[in-house]
Amino acid sequence: MLNAPAAERNKEPILAVLRESVDTAKPLNALEISSGTGQHVTHFAQGLRNITWQPSEFDRQSLASIDAYRAHHNLPNVKPAIHLDASLPCENWGGIQPESLDLVLNINMIHISPMACTEGLFKGAGTILKPQGVLLTYGPYALNGQITPQSNIDFDLSLRSRNPEWGLRDVTLLRSVAERSGLFLEKMVRSDTPNISNLGFS
Repeated sequence: MLNAPAAERNKEPILAVLRESVDTAKPLNALEISSGTGQHVTHFAQGLRNITWQPSEFDRQSLASIDAYRAHHNLPNVKPAIHLDASLPCENWGGIQPESLDLVLNINMIHISPMACTEGLFKGAGTILKPQGVLLTYGPYALNGQITPQSNIDFDLSLRSRNPEWGLRDVTLLRSVAERSGLFLEKMVRSDTPNISNLGFS
């Protein structure tokens, strides 16, 4: 069971946004793309028992951690984690069918992955979400070409020095990529963490 301090800090604020974004009274099906350690999905599954969660990850070590959290909490509404490469077409996403999901959730992947993963995320979500489904993303973003505060400017420079394909994406760019897949930005919610936002597309 890997532990990410950032996941521990932000899991409750994200859960609060989830509660505002989905129907909490009827059974729903959700896919989390890039589930990380598994701290998020198990927390959300305890807080939203009406949702059946499918966690996924590209990193093999993280897949083992997700399943360890799942076993530890003994949650019937969390499926075994699947290996998922967001840059690949959604036909390669573990057999998930078109228009079968109410929610796709993606936390802190967009800025720490090549743009092909972001494009794949939106294209795949546009296919596997039901007509009224929601894609919720969480992370730091640029807004109208500006990054604030200074800590996020430094973070962006650090990411790009580690991998030139990484870095904070602009909300305008994400909106454009989403619209090509039939998704439209509905709202942006500021997190308690400075300059961290949730973006809701449907």
